[in-house]
Amino acid sequence: MKGTKTTIAALAALLMAGTAHAEPLKVGMITTLSGGGAGLGIDARDGFMLAVKQANNPDLTVVIEDDQRKPDVAVQLADKMIQQEKVDVLTGIIWSNLAMAVVPSAVAQNKFYLSVNAAPSQLAGKGCNKNYFSVSYQNDNLHEAAGGYATSAGYGKTFVMAPNYPAGKDSISGFKRFYLGDVAGEVYTKLGQTDYAAEIAQIRASGADSVFFFLPGGMGIAFMKQYAQSGVGIPLIGPAFSLDQGILGAVGDAALGIKNTSNWSKDIDNATNKAFVETFQAEYGRLPSLYASYGFDTANLLLSAMGKADVKDQDAFRDALRAADFNSVRGKFIFGANQHPIQDIYVREVIKEGDVLTNKIVGTALIDHADAYASECVM
Repeated sequence: MKGTKTTIAALAALLMAGTAHAEPLKVGMITTLSGGGAGLGIDARDGFMLAVKQANNPDLTVVIEDDQRKPDVAVQLADKMIQQEKVDVLTGIIWSNLAMAVVPSAVAQNKFYLSVNAAPSQLAGKGCNKNYFSVSYQNDNLHEAAGGYATSAGYGKTFVMAPNYPAGKDSISGFKRFYLGDVAGEVYTKLGQTDYAAEIAQIRASGADSVFFFLPGGMGIAFMKQYAQSGVGIPLIGPAFSLDQGILGAVGDAALGIKNTSNWSKDIDNATNKAFVETFQAEYGRLPSLYASYGFDTANLLLSAMGKADVKDQDAFRDALRAADFNSVRGKFIFGANQHPIQDIYVREVIKEGDVLTNKIVGTALIDHADAYASECVM
C-alpha cells in the first residue's frame, strides 16, 4: 500500500501543477448509469472522477445525471444543466444517438462539449463545431484498425455485423475503408438486442473465414456467449468496445484469443498509464476499462485548460483545450483540425492473467491515425 500511496501523491502533484490559476468551472456529466450499457457510463464516470479527486481543485464542480440510455432523457437533462445548473462544460455521453440529440444544441448555446466516448461522423465532418472536442476517437477509428488487421491477417471473406444506430453504421464504414477482402454478409441488428440465433445461422451459412462484430455492452456479452455455444468456430475480430475490461468478466473464457483493436490498453508503457491503472484499481477494486481511460483523460484535459484560461474567456479556453497540454494515459496526444485525436491504434488479444481475463497488446494497427472526416470540417 505504501507504493500505491506514493504513486497517487506523485500523480496528484503532477496534475496540480497546471491548475494554480484556475477559475470556477462547472461541469455537467450526462452518462448512462442504469439499465443496459450502464457499466460503460459507470466506468467513464469513475475514470473522470478519479482525475478530479487526484487534482483536488476546489474551483471545479461536477454535476452527474443518468440518461438511462434514452435520447429524450438526455435532452431534458442537458436543458436542465444549461438553463438551471448554469454549467460551462458538458460531457459523459456514451451512445452516439444520444450525442446527436444533445451536442448540436449544447454547442449552439455556446457550451463546450468534451466527449468521453461517442464521436459520430456527423460531428467530425460537416457538423463539426469549435466548441466540440472528442477526447476518445472518431467512431470509425477502431473499426478502421480492425479492417486493416483483418487484411494483414490474410482474411478475405469477412462477415460484418453491428447495431442499427449511428455508431454501428460508422463501425461498418470504418471497417470496410481499411479492409481489402470481400464482405461475406452485412447485418445491422437492433440496438439492445440479446438474441443472436438468426445472425449466427447467417454467419454459419455465409462461407465467411472471419467475423467482424461491433456490439458494445450487454449486446456483445450475449453474442459471444451464444456464438461460443453454437460451435461455429469462425474467428471473431472486434473493436475494444466489444472486448473491454468491463465486458470480459461477464463473457468468460468464450472471449479468450479474440483479437480486438484499441487506442488504449492497460499495458501501454508510460508512467501516467501505469499510475492510472494502479490508482484506479486501488480506488474502485477493479481494473480500468477503455471507457474509464477516456473519462480520466477528459478530466485531465479539462483541468489542464483550467490552469491556462478562464472558461468565461471562451477563445482563450478553447485554445487551451486545443493545446492538449496534459499527460495522457495513451502517451502522445494531439488534436487534429476537427478537434478529434490523432493517435496510434493497437491490436490486442484477450488473455488470462491468473484468474482474470484481460487484454494484451500484440501489435500496432495504425500509427498517428487521423479520421476520414477532418477534411470536411470548416470552423
